[in-house]
Amino acid sequence: MPKKISKRLKKAFEMLEAGKSYSIAEAAELLGKFPKAKFDESVEIAFRMTIDPRKTDQMIRGTVRLPHGSGKEVKVLVFAKEGEAADAAKEAGAEYVGFDEYIEKVTSGWTDFDVAVATPEAMAEVRKLGRVLGPRGLMPNPKTGTVTDDTAKAVKEVKAGRVEYKLDKGANIQVLAGKASFASDQIIENIKTIIDEVIKAKPSAAKGRYIDNCVLSSSMSPGIPLDLREVLKGL
Repeated sequence: MPKKISKRLKKAFEMLEAGKSYSIAEAAELLGKFPKAKFDESVEIAFRMTIDPRKTDQMIRGTVRLPHGSGKEVKVLVFAKEGEAADAAKEAGAEYVGFDEYIEKVTSGWTDFDVAVATPEAMAEVRKLGRVLGPRGLMPNPKTGTVTDDTAKAVKEVKAGRVEYKLDKGANIQVLAGKASFASDQIIENIKTIIDEVIKAKPSAAKGRYIDNCVLSSSMSPGIPLDLREVLKGL
């Protein structure tokens, strides 16, 4: 437990049983009992992986559609020249749709959006925005379905609760699993869906132990260790 913490967080730590690993159902129930913050906290599941992020054949990246959505309002930018793809993106609910004007805005440092989608045609110019979009995890990528001519499908899926997962430089994967206001059974279903997806994404080059540990938490809560026997049952 950190030395200086709020009374709310201290109480949450006291509710954790030292040395215990919780089942997914137990963890979701406990998370719902933690003292609440003054806002609807995001719920995340974090994996500590054993694979080497420096090796390209062990990289993990993809998307998963949560059965109960993410609870997050997602603002979408679609890079598309005038035409069918741009019109479809607007009809699907994208907040920002265009090409030259948004290339210029992003070049100037504007990033007031959560997801960027681009048509394959637009990517020739969008790739040049790597210095702005890359560090923020906003670069469109075919592996996540955000480089596509079917812009309507991409926008609808993102807004319906499709979230991205990616192995970071520290060999961790953090995935948004919902909001603290969700019912426990909704959190449980979302978590199980994410775990199944991460397990399916195991690279063929990864040998032996795949997941070292797994923790459930909300924005302002301590992490709740999950029982790896349950998490790894799909392996």
